[in-house]
Amino acid sequence: MSTAALSPGLGVPAVRYGFAHVLRMEWIKLRSLRSTWWALFTVVAGMIAMGVVTMANTKAPSADKAATFDPTNNVLAGVALGQLVIGVIGVLLVTGEYSSGSMRSTLAAVPRRPLVLAAKAAVFGGVTLVLSEVIAFLTFLAGRAALDPAIEQPSLTDGGVLRAVLMSGAYLGLIAVMAVGIGALVRHTASAIGVLVGLLFVVPAMLAGATGTTVAKFFPTMIAGNSLAVSRPMPEMLSPWAGFALLLVYTAVVYAAGVRVLVRRDA
Repeated sequence: MSTAALSPGLGVPAVRYGFAHVLRMEWIKLRSLRSTWWALFTVVAGMIAMGVVTMANTKAPSADKAATFDPTNNVLAGVALGQLVIGVIGVLLVTGEYSSGSMRSTLAAVPRRPLVLAAKAAVFGGVTLVLSEVIAFLTFLAGRAALDPAIEQPSLTDGGVLRAVLMSGAYLGLIAVMAVGIGALVRHTASAIGVLVGLLFVVPAMLAGATGTTVAKFFPTMIAGNSLAVSRPMPEMLSPWAGFALLLVYTAVVYAAGVRVLVRRDA
């Protein structure tokens, strides 16, 4: 709840906002940006479309590959697109305020800077988590319907399938929080997006080409595609729970770094 205190020497009530009030402010900002909702619609349409197309083109495995055949991993291929769009939105939620100068107004209204970033991360991360879980389930159901009837359809009751769908949605929620942290850490839109793309795509791709999965398996995109979104463990990759734990560590470290920079530097 907000409290009123007298500004030193002025005798003017100064409002101190609580977390609930700051959450409401950030929610108003988010829902008022039409471009954000169009971008999220792109995530919805893109993930479902990629899942359907991938499953429609999935062929029955040969006898020697039947043991590792994992259509669940195929149907969740759209997570790669989703993380990029969601990551860019998360970055812009912070860097957009710096570029427009509105961050000064935000911090003048809410001097407790960690509270501001916590509200941004909570609102965008929460919206993304709920939306991503819904998309993951819709994608799974739509993709399964597009699978060749001659191929056994995966079911949510099969071992590892429900976990893979849930973790794929949760992964996008973590990316949302991580992107907010990157935005606060870097502050400049182009540079922050560059860091995001480098972390998610460029660096792991280069490492995969140079060293195989030895190092690349520890990067977010590799974890998402080869550990979280699989119903059958893949050799030489992290286990689903180990991968998810590492993603939590990444998110916490990036977010904490963003908070530190936000507190220490002028707006």
